[in-house]
Amino acid sequence: MTESGRGAGTATPEELRGLFLFEDLDEEKLAWLSVCGAVEELPADGVICAQGEPAEFLYVLLDGEMVMSQNVRGHIVEINRTSRAGTYGGAVQAYLDDQIEQKYQHTLRATRPSRIFVLPARKFGKAVRKWFPMATHLLAGIFFGMSNLRRTVDQRERLAALGTITAGLTHELNNPAAAAARASAELGDRLLGAQRSLADLAARGVDCTHLGALVSLRPALPGAPSGRRSPLEVSDAEDELGDWLEEHDVPDAWELAPGLVAAGVGIEQAEQVAEAAGAHLPAAVRWLAEVLEVAQLQAEISEATGRITALLDSARQYSQLDRAAYQRADLRELIESTLTMLRRKIGPDVAVKTDFDASLPPVPVYAAELNQVWTNLIVNALYAMGGAGTLTVRTARENDHALVEIGDTGVGIPEENLTRIFTPFFTTKPVGQGTGLGLDISWRIVADRHGGDIRVESLPGDTRFQVLLPLTEPDLPDQ
Repeated sequence: MTESGRGAGTATPEELRGLFLFEDLDEEKLAWLSVCGAVEELPADGVICAQGEPAEFLYVLLDGEMVMSQNVRGHIVEINRTSRAGTYGGAVQAYLDDQIEQKYQHTLRATRPSRIFVLPARKFGKAVRKWFPMATHLLAGIFFGMSNLRRTVDQRERLAALGTITAGLTHELNNPAAAAARASAELGDRLLGAQRSLADLAARGVDCTHLGALVSLRPALPGAPSGRRSPLEVSDAEDELGDWLEEHDVPDAWELAPGLVAAGVGIEQAEQVAEAAGAHLPAAVRWLAEVLEVAQLQAEISEATGRITALLDSARQYSQLDRAAYQRADLRELIESTLTMLRRKIGPDVAVKTDFDASLPPVPVYAAELNQVWTNLIVNALYAMGGAGTLTVRTARENDHALVEIGDTGVGIPEENLTRIFTPFFTTKPVGQGTGLGLDISWRIVADRHGGDIRVESLPGDTRFQVLLPLTEPDLPDQ
């Protein structure tokens, strides 16, 4: 191929004038195009240009049909198919010259026998800069400005998502941490109280046999009531135990009864204590109440620290700090870790329903990046519901793809916006509340990084975003 063009013929100025791309050019410019360009005839399925190759020509459809496609991690995604004369592709950014790397960003292919006008990129770029100098500066400014803005806002969007997650995690950690600190502070006092009560029993002359019986009795007592009881049942149990303690001359019976009942002590257990303590029942009950409270505080500390550990595990799962960047992962684990991180943002008036397909195998993914997708989609769903509604998350298998669906019962997306929601910087949120990049970032992560797709269906009260991810791993190097 030579720079003068491909093929044997060329397009006349009259033919070029009939194309919408050139219709406003004067005779001199049309004549220049006719001389510098050439016409190539392609058979059906003929490749016009291939993605990734040096961008050497601008291609304009004269007649026939062509399709534009992109290779996304081994998956060929069709972008546009047209038979409109004047449609163009190829070296469309040649006017930027060597300011960027000039490579074809897509593949053009004829779908039926077609005639293509071919113009060398260097000649095309030089003509645009000469004929339209102001437009060239504006286009270059828009190109580089949008690229820089997108990169900057993309970083801010990621930081904002990280801030949201950090705030949620901090809030979630605060509750169990405060509970553990409170229980730990009380535990020391209760241990001293239990020791004093045991010393009091000894001072009252309780022999070793009875002391041994009491100490042996403690592990046999229930640590908590069996089954859940209603407030009325708890109140009845406290009244019953309080009456029994009063009948046996135990001081502060009504103060001791609630704690004992909460620990699972009833009349039957109180009778066992009376049998072991003999004549020293009041001191024995006081000691038992102290010991049971120590056990309860220990349980609270254990539960709180377990909750902290679970939250940290969720945070590690969300960030994937301990995993390889690209590997097979359980989508359920990824989604549940994201829901945990967003629990504070979900709020009390939002019901969360999950439906995970247990037969779905691990999927080859960039896990940390996918967690950002789930975050963006869930946060958008919560915003659409205004703090009240039902958030539904489900997974399923759809042919050779894994499907993740995130639905909400919010106001829905207007039909005129459905085709624009993945457009960079498009947002329906008020100024300062949205950058318009959340869904764009999600699209690029799913489509560009994983070779998947995002679909959306929306009606008032029923909006569903569906993320499709290939179940098979493409044999490609990391991008």
